[in-house]
Amino acid sequence: MLIDFFYTLRAAKLPVSVKEYLTLLEALQAHVVGPGSEDAWSMDDFYYLARTALVKDEKHFDKFDRAFAAYFKGVEMLADFTKEVPLEWLRKGLERELSPEEKARIEKMGWDELMETLKKRFEEQKERHEGGSKWIGTGGTSPFGHSGYNPQGVRIGGKGGNKSAVKVWEQRSYQDYDDSQELGTRNIKVALRRLRKFAREGHELELDLPDTIRATAANAGYLDIKMVPERHNNVKVLLLMDVGGTMDEHVQRVEELFSAVKNEFKHLEFYYFHNCVYDFMWKHNRRRYAEKFPTWDIIRKYNKDYKLVFIGDATMSPYEILQPGGSVEYNNEEAGAEWLQRLTHAFPRFAWINPEPPGIWQYRQSIAIVQQLMGQRMYPLTLRGLEEAMRMLSK
Repeated sequence: MLIDFFYTLRAAKLPVSVKEYLTLLEALQAHVVGPGSEDAWSMDDFYYLARTALVKDEKHFDKFDRAFAAYFKGVEMLADFTKEVPLEWLRKGLERELSPEEKARIEKMGWDELMETLKKRFEEQKERHEGGSKWIGTGGTSPFGHSGYNPQGVRIGGKGGNKSAVKVWEQRSYQDYDDSQELGTRNIKVALRRLRKFAREGHELELDLPDTIRATAANAGYLDIKMVPERHNNVKVLLLMDVGGTMDEHVQRVEELFSAVKNEFKHLEFYYFHNCVYDFMWKHNRRRYAEKFPTWDIIRKYNKDYKLVFIGDATMSPYEILQPGGSVEYNNEEAGAEWLQRLTHAFPRFAWINPEPPGIWQYRQSIAIVQQLMGQRMYPLTLRGLEEAMRMLSK
């Protein structure tokens, strides 16, 4: 099985050598992970061991994560977090095409029924299933598994595509947005400059041309240069950015906006979240599990002078916003809506920038919910949208 894994990594353009692969095998034989038997491994243990042995540069971590997840990402049970879904159940073997009529006949479970049914499947299922409508498997219409179709399910392993999963049972890695991205146009910066409040501060000086002219004239034409402290935009911005999942489609435009924001605002603080804000956020996606920042601490740390700006497509299951435990990645104790309301209450000047075209907003229930929570302060990631958002924030 590990030979195929090795070739999967090579196919993903990872510079993995045979020597490194043999090092991984030696580590497994020496029982570096687990108390001494293959059956006792956890996939997390194996993941970190494999990454340490096979990847020598952290710039390749994202490629490794995607290749690892595509090949055999272990997933944990909803009711018992110490159990794992057998990897063979999740190996993709077929791609099933359904007609619109067939898709319409598939019933959608509610949240409670979905979670309770998943628990039962874990207890009852004994073998791999493919192309079915009930068990955890692949290529079918079951709400549990991947590479099939269901209007509302739990994606376990594999790669998403239908954007209909209400929970994703795997640990995923995201990349930070590049704040040095070269802008294709200066227009984004120009739009952001509507949110300006200049003040002279610091020791850096710039030429005071009017005063220099006045002083030179008063000095019988002898040049008398006058300098003043450089002016800086004194506006404070708290930027919260959605990353991963459906936001992967908008990375370039968000990076352009992020670059412009970092250039325009001296007082900028930023954090990442996924889909919806919950009880913690993070500043570096590589370390998002090791360096969490509680949302309560962020609310207390910054005062009301900060302008709060969300960047996200607001495209998710409504459960992720309204349901405790609705996060696709973990069981959040409080609904995302609670945290959004706390943030907007703490920072009265706020706006949500959405990279999705406004024409599709009405067709996504989650976008309508977020719009309502934002008091309709949602603006598209267009020049006009940015100008309107900055004009509103500057009031």
